[in-house]
Amino acid sequence: MRRAGSCWTLAVLAVLASVGAGCARATTAAPGARAATTPTVEVLPNGLTLIVQGHRAADIVAVYLWVGTGVRYETPETLGHAHFQEHMLFKGTDKFGPGYIDRTVEGTGGRSNAFTTFDYTTYQVQVPSEATAVGIQLLEDMAFRSTFDPKEVDAERQVISEESRIETDNPRSGIVRQLYGMVFGPHPYGRPVLGTPATMNAATQDNLKAFNRRFYTPENMALVVVGPVDAKAVRGMVDRTFGRRPRTGYTPPAVPPLAPITAAVRRTVERPEQQAQLALGWQAPSAADRDSLALDLVATILGGSESSRLVTTLRDGERIVSRISVNNSTQQLSGMFYVQATLEAGDVEKAERRILEELSRLQQEGPTEEERELAIIKAESEHAFAYETSDGVAGAYGIARMTATLDDELRYIERLQTITREQIRDAARKYFSTTVYARIAFVPRKVQ
Repeated sequence: MRRAGSCWTLAVLAVLASVGAGCARATTAAPGARAATTPTVEVLPNGLTLIVQGHRAADIVAVYLWVGTGVRYETPETLGHAHFQEHMLFKGTDKFGPGYIDRTVEGTGGRSNAFTTFDYTTYQVQVPSEATAVGIQLLEDMAFRSTFDPKEVDAERQVISEESRIETDNPRSGIVRQLYGMVFGPHPYGRPVLGTPATMNAATQDNLKAFNRRFYTPENMALVVVGPVDAKAVRGMVDRTFGRRPRTGYTPPAVPPLAPITAAVRRTVERPEQQAQLALGWQAPSAADRDSLALDLVATILGGSESSRLVTTLRDGERIVSRISVNNSTQQLSGMFYVQATLEAGDVEKAERRILEELSRLQQEGPTEEERELAIIKAESEHAFAYETSDGVAGAYGIARMTATLDDELRYIERLQTITREQIRDAARKYFSTTVYARIAFVPRKVQ
């Protein structure tokens, strides 16, 4: 975890998403949300994308830098270096030392955060509007002037090792992490965001700097600024900082091929916990694919609310799980649709069978019109609530920019409302085999 704020890995995000909503994605607000105007989008001469959105709910400006680098950009030798960058950019530049960024942001009354995923890394600063220029300058310094001091590299290596241990020890995040590996196999989406002990131990000042020079370029960045700001004034601030950085001729790495699952993949892991965990996963379409809209609704109908099918049957009716959730987690190249449950070890096989039966029933009959409408209303409500803050808008815009398009974000609810019962049924039929999928169970370790 990063010191001021939080350092979220994708596995942790997936766990958080599973608590409530049925889709692990950032999406647009319903009509009437505070960020109702169209954002200003500009591409600077050096290739940097600047997105500015007026948002006057509070005197807080979200200044979020998004960099097109995550696990899928790494080689086996640099696995985890995108996440290592995230830590090191807070550890000093050629202008200031460790701790300066946090002290400066907190001194304005603001806060900072950062996280890394498969497709991107983001650095986030929230400050009062009068400190907007300070936030922009700090992010520019971090991105281009970090020193990667060897002593700080060694210190953060220990922090990341502990972060990895916490992720692994938490059964709900640990099982999702392993499920990604089973669903995506050798594809980069199957690799751990935090890297491995070997690749972390191999990280040095030199190879981290080389990674930074390769990917931290204006052409590979988007800066999102949301709050009570003027787009022209923000452009001036950005021209004086990021705008002075030259183009580098950046070209993204080749997109690796994704092999489909062709046979059931099963794993059972004994662990020291008292309860069992069960997760079933399928490959799903990318964030920009229209089918992902239907699968968002499938996730909500099956397990995204207290009245959803799996909750009312497996948890409340049959009482074979104590907790169950369904998520459609989308990335730029693909996605993973998964069901996750907490239960007693003796009920694992029955719960798996019942989940597949409920999925098959949806494939055969489709949802009711009431289920479809309630799923859309839930999405509208959640997205409107998220858009009440500059943080929510900046996060939604940035994720869309890095994994799909901004238009996909701006028209999400409008497009979701057009999805029919038949399209929901057909999407479930298309993507979810009841015989070919990934299944993993964590069960209590047997006493010797």
